[in-house]
Amino acid sequence: MLSGTPSADFCARLGKNPLVAGVDEAGRGPLAGPVVAAAVVLCEPVPDGVNDSKKLSAKARADAETRILRSCAYGIGVVDVGSIDELNIFGATMLAMSLAMERLCEAVGETALHTLIDGNLTPEGRCDRWRWPATPIVGGDGKEACIGAASIIAKEYRDRIMVDAAERHPHYGWERNKGYGSKEHMEALRVHGPTPFHRRSFAPVAQMELSL
Repeated sequence: MLSGTPSADFCARLGKNPLVAGVDEAGRGPLAGPVVAAAVVLCEPVPDGVNDSKKLSAKARADAETRILRSCAYGIGVVDVGSIDELNIFGATMLAMSLAMERLCEAVGETALHTLIDGNLTPEGRCDRWRWPATPIVGGDGKEACIGAASIIAKEYRDRIMVDAAERHPHYGWERNKGYGSKEHMEALRVHGPTPFHRRSFAPVAQMELSL
């Protein structure tokens, strides 16, 4: 877990709703790698370029991440492959969001935050570490700037994990597909088999392992 400690003038720039945090995740669908969540409290003015991470080019997303990390408070939660296989991906995602919020609370020195979460479900009642009121918003990463910022941070952080993992496991093209089941990834999985970074609870990996 990582957190960003606000700069000295952060509180002065919070604006009207200093106790609202946006939460989003990256990495629910891939066959390999962790699931990562981020929680963000934005300052005002909102950093330029904040939007749903999926709608941004790689360069625009990286530039936006730099601006968000420089001026806003954030927390990052990472849940590894072993925990994904143990909990299932939904439970692991709820845990990652909870860890991200814990780190954000440490960063801002405040626990009474309301959360806006991308999607139609929240960790409330689904993860025993979650303790914040939560509002789910379908498509929230394109509607609420704080959720959009969280989506950018989560994706960029996870992408770096996968690029690093690609250096240790070069056959699977993770620097390009980030662990998703691309044609290149599936062919390498067939030839080389699963790595410790693969999610064995996911059917394509489990089936491939059984066939070896």
